[in-house]
Amino acid sequence: MEGGVDRLLGLDRRHVWHPYASMPGVHDLRFVESAEGVRLRTVDGDGNRRELIDGMSSWWAAIWGYRHPALDAAAHAQIDTMSHVMFGGLTHEPAIELATRLVDLSPNGLEHVFLCDSGSVSVEVAIKMSLQYWRSVGMPAKRRLLTWRGGYHGDTFHPMSVCDPDGGMHALWRGVLPEQVFADAPPGGFDDEPDPAYVESLADLVEQHADDLAAIVVEPVVQGAGGMRFHSPAYLRAWRDLADEHDVLLVFDEIATGWGRSGAMFAADHAGVSPDVMCVGKALTGGYLSMAATLCTPRVAEGISQGDVPVLAHGPTFMGNPLAAAVANASLGLLGTVDWRGEVARIEAGLRAGLAPAREIPGVRDVRVLGAIGVVELDHDVDIAAATAAAVETGVWLRPFRNLVYTMPPYVTADLDVATICRAVVAAAQAG
Repeated sequence: MEGGVDRLLGLDRRHVWHPYASMPGVHDLRFVESAEGVRLRTVDGDGNRRELIDGMSSWWAAIWGYRHPALDAAAHAQIDTMSHVMFGGLTHEPAIELATRLVDLSPNGLEHVFLCDSGSVSVEVAIKMSLQYWRSVGMPAKRRLLTWRGGYHGDTFHPMSVCDPDGGMHALWRGVLPEQVFADAPPGGFDDEPDPAYVESLADLVEQHADDLAAIVVEPVVQGAGGMRFHSPAYLRAWRDLADEHDVLLVFDEIATGWGRSGAMFAADHAGVSPDVMCVGKALTGGYLSMAATLCTPRVAEGISQGDVPVLAHGPTFMGNPLAAAVANASLGLLGTVDWRGEVARIEAGLRAGLAPAREIPGVRDVRVLGAIGVVELDHDVDIAAATAAAVETGVWLRPFRNLVYTMPPYVTADLDVATICRAVVAAAQAG
């Protein structure tokens, strides 16, 4: 750290554009020196060091924490072979193994895998697959997408068009984003009985737009960055039935929920249904490297292949990156050897107990837990600086947003650390 942390933070403020931030930088940042297990080691400009339990799994990706020996070993071994090679006209073992694992683990019927380099791109690919499918089978009028409010699917343009139109960034891009079809947000509550009137409203909407709908695009069971809301799996079964009845493709965005976060391998498993297209990412590599994938059924792949342009018109430079694929294989291998279901259930129990006191805090609207996800929803926007400071003072890193203080701990988080995370969430809610 030549020149010290103060110098580096000054350079960061002048040159580094952080997510959802102004430039030049105006917010204080915490400098991470290293990370191991579930802890981030930070240092401030005065040289003071602090360890923070990571309550966010680095935006939900680092499910095994940091410096996991199996993932470190996979990365080192792959670097000694090759770190990258183009995927156009070439292939390699890590990518073939990864695609095969993804097919084996995913809901029935998803047999083809397009490897890409971020979650947002995987949604772009899913949408492109859907649009190109209908063009290829001679129905180009089917080009709109249906989703429900409260969703989030990424920050590139077509995924942004199916994010929540109020909580997302639609107003900024009105006239530029394609105009999609929006249903009301699903009624909340994973364990709640489905609302027949709401299901009927979905049926009416699909029937009304069936002639121009290419796909229904939703996050199953958990709406993530759009509001951290949970809904009954029964609504996924309703979507599947409606998609089949009206000949519309069904796309599940499992980027946040895949790999066990909700207590099932995929959130779709809670409903026992399979989509036509599915997106995965985030925890795919255990948080080590950026990689995502879009899976589809033979129907979709064969439909595209019979068109005037018989290829999927997409090809990222780092598609199928061997280094990322090798680490992804190691992470998925851990899912086959570690009792992740038991670990997620253990964390869920700890979150339910530890977050219960938040219900008594003035201004708290709701406290909800599902799998390794804990959410405290306020009736006002969080004072992010005050809430973050309160969490850090408790020894935990959290990243509140809008009116939410929430946590998604790594699956390897010990019970005492889960309890500390809960105290930090409660403290952040009180401060915010």
